[in-house]
This record gives sequence, C-alpha cells and structure tokens, in this order.
Amino acid sequence: MTKILREVGMIARCLDSISNYEFKELQLSKGQYLYLVRICENPGIIQEKVADILKIDRTTAARAIQKLELEGFIQKVDHPVNKKVKRLFPTEKGKDIYLVLKNEEEYSTKVALNGLTPEEVETAYQLLYKIRKNIEMDWKFVKKGGKREY
Repeated sequence: MTKILREVGMIARCLDSISNYEFKELQLSKGQYLYLVRICENPGIIQEKVADILKIDRTTAARAIQKLELEGFIQKVDHPVNKKVKRLFPTEKGKDIYLVLKNEEEYSTKVALNGLTPEEVETAYQLLYKIRKNIEMDWKFVKKGGKREY
C-alpha cells in the first residue's frame, strides 16, 4: 500500500524539480509557477482561495504571492465590497509567462501518459481523485488543529 503514495510523491517531486529548473530563466522562484497558473486561470481570485486550491498554508501562499507581485507577474486589486480583501490578477507579463507554463504542462502530461490508453488515463484520474479526496479530509482536519491517530 505504501508503494502508491511513494510513487505519487516521486512523480510530484520529479515534475516540481523539472519545473523549478526550467522556470528559473523566467524569473520564477521555486514553486511560484503553481500560484501564477492558478491566478491566470482564476482572475480576481483571493489569496485564501489560492492557498486552498494548492493545499498550502496561508503564510506560505502570502509569501509566494508577494514575490509574484514584486516581480510584476500579478497585481492586487481591492475587492469592491471588502477593502481588506485583495483580488489577484495576472499582469501582461504574467499572462505571457502563463502561455509557457501551459505548454510545459501539456508536454509533461503527454510524457507522463505516454503508452496509456484513454481508458487507463480515465481510470488513473478517477483513482487519484478518490485518493486526493480521502487525504484532503485529513488535511482539513490537521489544518484546523486536529491530531491524527496512527
């Protein structure tokens, strides 16, 4: 059973390592591409929602988003109702980089799924989706201060 999560972890680390190396030339620091993609795909999203989508804590998200803003990839705009909330939008620079990021994602997907039938791809997706939903329950529990029993 532990083989499954170890394989998922190795896949995630390989892809993350490749992306961090290749995106350095785009002036994106470690992992920042993840935030930029989500902001480009959800213009006007708020910081807390980005953190939730990526399954990371708010402090980590705040630091990464601040760096993206300083580098000119995104801009923060006041929420029309609640001025304390900032909506996040990609800048033109961010939109240009997003196209490169999407091309990389499509390429990596093609490489990862090479040799799989459409049915195998769908089965893999359905199984990974179920696994994520199971783990997400523990993630939410721990995030709220819960302690898991081993």
